[in-house]
Amino acid sequence: MTDHNRSQKRAAFRDLHQSGCFVLPNPWDAGSAKLLESLGFKALATTSSGYAWSCGRADGQLSRAETLGHMRMMVEATNLPVNADFESGFADTAEGVAESVRMALETGVAGLSIEDSTGIPSSPLREIGESAERISAARAAIDASGGDVLLVGRAENFFVGCADLDDTLIRLKAYADAGADCLYAPGIKTREQISAVVTAVAPKPVNVLIGWDSDFTLQDLAELGVRRVSLGGALARAAWGGFIQAARSIVEEGRFDGFANAPSGAELNSLFRK
Repeated sequence: MTDHNRSQKRAAFRDLHQSGCFVLPNPWDAGSAKLLESLGFKALATTSSGYAWSCGRADGQLSRAETLGHMRMMVEATNLPVNADFESGFADTAEGVAESVRMALETGVAGLSIEDSTGIPSSPLREIGESAERISAARAAIDASGGDVLLVGRAENFFVGCADLDDTLIRLKAYADAGADCLYAPGIKTREQISAVVTAVAPKPVNVLIGWDSDFTLQDLAELGVRRVSLGGALARAAWGGFIQAARSIVEEGRFDGFANAPSGAELNSLFRK
C-alpha cells in the first residue's frame, strides 16, 4: 500500500465519524473481509476473538506479534479502512503501550482501540488514572506519526462483570480527555445506558456493540446519537454456528441436510477470483 492510499483510507475513516451512523462489521480473515467489502460496507474492524477462534485459540491468547501480523494481512486484504481491535495494547506500562501502538501504525490500520481490562479475574479493570495514562501514551504515539489514525478508548466494565454505569462514564470521560477520538463501552444494551454514554462524551463519537439479537435498528441507534455500530465476534460466531450445526447433524444423526444456506462454490469462486 502506498503512503497516499494509506492516508486516503485514514481520512475516509475519520470522515465516517463526523455525522450519521455507520456499521463497522468485524471480519476475521481475508475472505470474510472481501465478502463484507463486496456487500457495500464502508469500513471494517478486526475482531480479536474471531481471529483467535480461527487459530484454535481462546480470545486474549494471541501474542502481539501474531496480532500485528493479522492486522497487516487484513489491511492488505481490502480496499476499505480497517480499525484494529488492539486489546489492551500488549504492554504492562504506558511506555509499552506507546511502543505497541507505533508497531500497529506500521500495519496501515486507520484506527485502533485500547482497552482498560487487565485479564485478571480478581481485578479485571485497571485504575482510571493508569488507564487514562495509557490512552495518553497511545495518543502521543499516533500524533508523532502524523496524527491521522483514529484512537478508540474502551471501558470494559460491562464486559468483565463490573456493570457500573457511573464508573463507566467516568472512565470514558477520562479517556476522551486523554485524547481518545471515539469512545466505546462494549456490553451496554439499554437506551438509557447508550444515551448516558453519548451525552457524557459529547461531542466525541460513540461506538456501540451489537453482538446479539437486538430490537435496535440502525436508525434507532442513530437517533440516540451513536456514530458507529460494531459487531465484535458476532459474525464469526454465526459462521461457527452454521458449521457446528451441519457437522453435528452428520455425526449425531447421519444426516447431510445442513447446507441449505451455504453459498455455492461457484458463488465463492466468483467473489474471490482475481
